[in-house]
Amino acid sequence: MKGLSVGEKLFIQGGIAQDLRTDGRRRLTYRPISVETDVISQANGSARVRMGGTEVIATVKAELGRPNAMQPDKGKVSIFVDCSPTAEPTFEGRGGEELATELSVALERCLLGGKSGAGAGIDLSSLIVVEGKLCWDLYIEGLVVSSDGNLLDALGAAIKAALSNTGIPKVNVSVEASANEQPEVDVSDEEFLQFDTSGVPVIVTLTKVGRHYIVDATLEEESQMSSAISISVNRHGHVCGLTKRGGAGVDPSVILDMISVGKHVSEQLLNKLDSEIAAAEADEEE
Repeated sequence: MKGLSVGEKLFIQGGIAQDLRTDGRRRLTYRPISVETDVISQANGSARVRMGGTEVIATVKAELGRPNAMQPDKGKVSIFVDCSPTAEPTFEGRGGEELATELSVALERCLLGGKSGAGAGIDLSSLIVVEGKLCWDLYIEGLVVSSDGNLLDALGAAIKAALSNTGIPKVNVSVEASANEQPEVDVSDEEFLQFDTSGVPVIVTLTKVGRHYIVDATLEEESQMSSAISISVNRHGHVCGLTKRGGAGVDPSVILDMISVGKHVSEQLLNKLDSEIAAAEADEEE
């Protein structure tokens, strides 16, 4: 993104202060959101999400693996993000790699409860085939196709949509193995179990510009931020995770207010996203 002039910066900041952003939105209004599902045929599930000028794709691949010895009753989920240099010139080289790592870590915190894989937003116990011996490993990959701000929320929405599109093959355990042996299994090519996304949260990022915070910030608005807090909230209003970026500190009382606002905004985002996912899946069936 090219640098902004002093006048342009003041125009952006002044508009946010007056609750009238440069594109006509209010502070807590999202840009138009669209969803397409089943966009990558080789994946178990996939989705494309557009938020204004930001476009991302998420894919889900499922492979049989062995549960972690510390969590024998849970499957595993890994999240990786790739920032395409065609989306933004600054993504070329290390710039893109650092942002991809930052986004991957933030998504893990918001959806999985961090590196520990606590499963705050995704039910890892549903991925178990045989406790302690066999589980499904989900590999979730996000690709940034075009960037105009609010990448984390868009990727979170795309992952939720991709998971709703994910079919996990039915597994029949054919022979009971002894304690030290892996069980023999028959993986169906025709029967699939739909992944339950009822508890998967959406991510709402509140970006602080001046004394106010906004949702779904554009790239220009993000350039004027002092800090941003991302909150993942599920359909039950449960906060699944939280992450912060930006150098400026945020007062604890302000964080509590931002969480309250984030929970309120998440209801609108969940309703819109669920509606778009249902419409995309209906299009698939036609």
